[in-house]
Amino acid sequence: MWRAAETALYDPINPDRETLDQPSLTDPQRLSNEQEVLLALEPLLAQANFSPLSEDTLAYALVVHHPQDEVQVTINLDQYIYMQFWALGQRVGKMPRMSSVGSKRYYFFKATPAERRYFKRVVLAARTKRGHLVLKSFKDTPLEGLEQLLPELKVRTSALQRTLLNLFLVVSGVAVFVNVGMVVLTDLKMGTSLLLLFFAAFMGLRATKMFGQQRSVHALELAHMLYYRSTSNNSELLSALALRAQDEHVKEALLAHTFLARRPGGASGPPEETSRWLQSEVENWLLTQTGCAVTFNGARALGHLQALTESVGTYPPSGFPKLDPLATGTSPAGPAQQ
Repeated sequence: MWRAAETALYDPINPDRETLDQPSLTDPQRLSNEQEVLLALEPLLAQANFSPLSEDTLAYALVVHHPQDEVQVTINLDQYIYMQFWALGQRVGKMPRMSSVGSKRYYFFKATPAERRYFKRVVLAARTKRGHLVLKSFKDTPLEGLEQLLPELKVRTSALQRTLLNLFLVVSGVAVFVNVGMVVLTDLKMGTSLLLLFFAAFMGLRATKMFGQQRSVHALELAHMLYYRSTSNNSELLSALALRAQDEHVKEALLAHTFLARRPGGASGPPEETSRWLQSEVENWLLTQTGCAVTFNGARALGHLQALTESVGTYPPSGFPKLDPLATGTSPAGPAQQ
C-alpha cells in the first residue's frame, strides 16, 4: 500500500525518473504535488519511528555551531519555501570517525573528540524557491550540524580561523614591508604613497587567495563527510522508509503478542490500561536487554496486533509451540544489567 501510494504521488515530481518525459508541471502544480507527498509521508515516518524536530530545536541547530566543527556553513532562510527534519535514535557520545568534520585536528595540536548529541538517522525534506523537493536521509548527524545537510549553502570561515589568518597576514606583511619596502624606498627612490598602494594591493591579493584556499579545503571536507553520511535520497528513500515501516509494524505486533501471552488475563481489560502496561513492560525489557532507553508505543502495537488477528485469524494457530515464560533474572521489569 505504501509503495503504491509512493508511485502514484511521487513519480510525477521524481527528479530521477527514468521513464519518458511527461508534460512539465507548472511551479504551483509541482508545489501542490510536493505538499501532497509530504502529507502522505508523515504517517509513514511515524510508523518507521521517526519524530519531527521542533522549531526550537531547528532554531538552535541553525544558530549554534560546535567549537570543534572547523567546517561551518551559512544559509539564507529566505531562499527556502519549506524545510522539515525527522530524526531517529538520539545519542550522546563520540561521533563516528567518518561522519565527523574537522574534529581530527585543531590547528597546531590534536583535539580529543568531544561527546556530542547526534542522531542515528535524519530525514530531510526541503525546497528552495529556484529548486524542487529534496528528500534525503543521513546517518550519524550531530544536532549542530543539521544545516550542513541543506541544499544551497555556502561554506564560511569561522571567527577563530579568520583571526588566525589575519594575524598571519599582518605578521608576514610587516616582515615583508620591513625587509623589502625599506630597500625599495632607499634604492629605487619610490614615493611612500605609491609603495603603500602597491603593498596594500599585494596584501589584498594574498588575503583573497588564502581565504579562498581555506574555503576550498572546507568545501572538500564537507563533501567528503556528506559522501559517507548520506544513505539514500528521493525515491530510494521512500522505498527504504516503506520497508522500515513494515519491519517496525511486524516487530511491534510480535512484541505485543509475546508480552500479552504472558500477562494474566491477556488483553482483557480497558485498552488504555492494557496499552500502558504493555508499553512499560516492553520498555523495561528493552532497557534490560540493550541498555538503551527505547520509547515503545503500546497503543499502536495493540492496534497492529488486533488488525493482524482480524486479517489472518487467531494467532498462533493450534499446535504451535508455546514460548516458555521469561526467567526471573530476565524479567521485563527487572533492573538494567550493567
